[in-house]
Amino acid sequence: MSIQVHLDRLLAERGMTLTELADRVGVTVVNLSILKNGRARAIRFSTLTALCDALDCQPGDLLSHRRG
Repeated sequence: MSIQVHLDRLLAERGMTLTELADRVGVTVVNLSILKNGRARAIRFSTLTALCDALDCQPGDLLSHRRG
């Protein structure tokens, strides 16, 4: 997949667990794990917004595109 998810890095930088983030965002740990491991096929803008709010970041901090 050419879209990279940087959830691990952001969680580590903020000293936050996946479970804590799931509670803050209102998404299951399983769904966040799927996103974190790059297996998600889509993400809702509302979820992306909630993630950015909880992690105090911009969408570009969370996602990047790799050519090729």
